[in-house]
Amino acid sequence: MTEAICFAGLDVHARKTAAAAVQLGSGEVFKAQLPGSSTAAIEWLRSLPGEVHAVYEAGPTGFELARAARAAGVELMVCAPGAIPRQPGDRIKTDTRDALKLARLHAAGQLRPVLVPAPELEALRDLIRAREDLRGDLMSTRHRIGKLLLRHGLIWAEPGETWAQRHLQWLSKVRFEQPLLEVVFGEYLAHHEVLLARRKRLDALILEQSVQGPWAPSVARLRCLRGIDTLSAVGLLAEVGDFGAFSHPKQLASYLGLVPSEHSSGEKRRQGSIYQSRLRPCPQAASRGGLALPAGAQHVADAETPPGESASRGDRGCLARPVAAAPPLDTPRRHARQEAHHRRCRGRP
Repeated sequence: MTEAICFAGLDVHARKTAAAAVQLGSGEVFKAQLPGSSTAAIEWLRSLPGEVHAVYEAGPTGFELARAARAAGVELMVCAPGAIPRQPGDRIKTDTRDALKLARLHAAGQLRPVLVPAPELEALRDLIRAREDLRGDLMSTRHRIGKLLLRHGLIWAEPGETWAQRHLQWLSKVRFEQPLLEVVFGEYLAHHEVLLARRKRLDALILEQSVQGPWAPSVARLRCLRGIDTLSAVGLLAEVGDFGAFSHPKQLASYLGLVPSEHSSGEKRRQGSIYQSRLRPCPQAASRGGLALPAGAQHVADAETPPGESASRGDRGCLARPVAAAPPLDTPRRHARQEAHHRRCRGRP
């Protein structure tokens, strides 16, 4: 009976969890302050009367609670924080009130669920995001080196791209009169070398997953699109997960943020740029509105770039998968067509 259903909301934090539940029919409210462990939350949900439908917001605590509840046979939904209805005049916020609000919204069916990824997919997502964080660290380190040289009147004026082979050789010959500056510049260069080595290791792992992992067929199909290579394809798969979860391409475009913003009222219709809600975690998300930079926009690879990788200024290059290591598709003829199409796209301006 629906009167026996108990809707529960959890406001989960690292060290404690505020829990609240509302039972349909009687309207009885249950409240509790629990430790931050998943075991305590699941035990409290099991102690509630009747059938239990629980929910908590997706956040920094991850999906371990949802997986533990699923293993224990407890229905626990993870909702999207951005889709929770909020009243502008509500200026009182506590953990218990938030938990009770989640329970009542869950009973009204006004919450949007979030797909809980498999542990393997979440590990791949962390790998891609670690590589993206490293890209930002590498760019910051290069900016610090360049600005240090600029402050002391040292400017790269020779032909060729910065951070390519000739530029790195020039950096190794730069000397300063002040001993402290020599130490600082050496530390910056050493940090740059460490970041390049870390990027090489992460790129090798990503390349291995794209060839031998369970996502190899999907990576091969995505690479048929112009401007998408291995790194972009794996990043899209890590962030999107299951493309079959979207019943229409418009839903996928909205999920990725490929929908123009709009502010229309009355007879006026104003559309702006796309809002790119989920393009930033993808390592090849271009600021010009596409999923990836075109293959022809890549620059010269730097000296530490391993074989099979193409790097560019700002580390925006794609991982080029070797042809011999390509995952098998349905037929050899289909495989040959895919590789020929990809080579033609690379040659376009």
